[in-house]
Amino acid sequence: MRASESSESVGGAPGSWGALEGGGRLIGDPWQGVDREELARAVREQAGRAVAGVDDMASYLAAQVADVSHREVVGPLLDGGGASGVVVRRGEVIASWGDPTRTEMAYSATKSVLSLVAGVPFDDGLLRLDEPVADSVALPQFAGSHGRAITWRHLLDQTSQWEGQLWGKPTRVDAQSTREGTESAGGPPGEGWAYNDVRVNLTALALTVLTGRSLPDLLRARIMAPIGASEGWSWHGYDTSEADIDGVRVPVVSGGAHWGGGLWISALDLARVGHLCLRGGVWGERRVLSRRWIEELWTPCRVKPNYGLSWWLNDDRTVWPSAPATGRCARGNGGNHLLWVDPARDLVISSRWGAEVETLLARVSRAVPPSR
Repeated sequence: MRASESSESVGGAPGSWGALEGGGRLIGDPWQGVDREELARAVREQAGRAVAGVDDMASYLAAQVADVSHREVVGPLLDGGGASGVVVRRGEVIASWGDPTRTEMAYSATKSVLSLVAGVPFDDGLLRLDEPVADSVALPQFAGSHGRAITWRHLLDQTSQWEGQLWGKPTRVDAQSTREGTESAGGPPGEGWAYNDVRVNLTALALTVLTGRSLPDLLRARIMAPIGASEGWSWHGYDTSEADIDGVRVPVVSGGAHWGGGLWISALDLARVGHLCLRGGVWGERRVLSRRWIEELWTPCRVKPNYGLSWWLNDDRTVWPSAPATGRCARGNGGNHLLWVDPARDLVISSRWGAEVETLLARVSRAVPPSR
């Protein structure tokens, strides 16, 4: 099957992309214990659960944004192409549906990739999770008593409780912030949690200033190129999101698509990111990120135990009750974009513009037994 065609496939059927790490490198038999018929049913059904309306992204996004003010889209949009995805076991693509090579907006799954990128300055000794951001970055947002108390961990696990305006968007207008009732309004950093795109964009700004380069360049050089990703992905910010670094205007990306922008990436490339995490930061014979950083990504937040450093943790089965407690995930647009990583099964599932993903997770997990 050519990449432009759309169908479902399991196993050796046309459309298989083989071993992600290349050279046929596998760790164990990817089919050991797998119920092929159950897997085929799960994939076939997910292919038929495409999210409606995504072929007109401007209209779709307008219907998604809940705040009554500041609704203006200030970043680029990409029309969706329908349901697509892959299932990867022990490093091999064992099932696919739709066109897994088609680039799609990632929505809030971008947040998890943003935290993954933060592992680069962490490994380089530039970022210390529990030290104040103000110690290494000179930005006005981290001035004042509240700003000086914000650490990198607070930014990455969404507990900074920073209030302000960035790129013309105030923190207060993001309706996601109050939906779970876990934010302590006016409270200190680390004492309340909120899912807030403006604060995530502040994280992207701080990381850009810290590293002195655009985050897409950093992601490409230090992560995507080493894992053999395609050239089809891109990462976007807003019309006015820039940082002045030594007199040079450097673009700053957004951490979601609430007002456009964010990471645009295919299901197959997103699966590569998941496989890198599954392997503890190693790709082939090369260490791309430290194991410690991957462990930090999946360490529960003190005030939000089902959340790590911008990764969702299913340990208590509150994220996806029907899915295994061993899973971790990046998700966007309510799960319509999902990267699921289950170390117990040596399993990665990447699903794009597919509804009812909890059903997909449950059925694939029944078809693929734990490896250890």
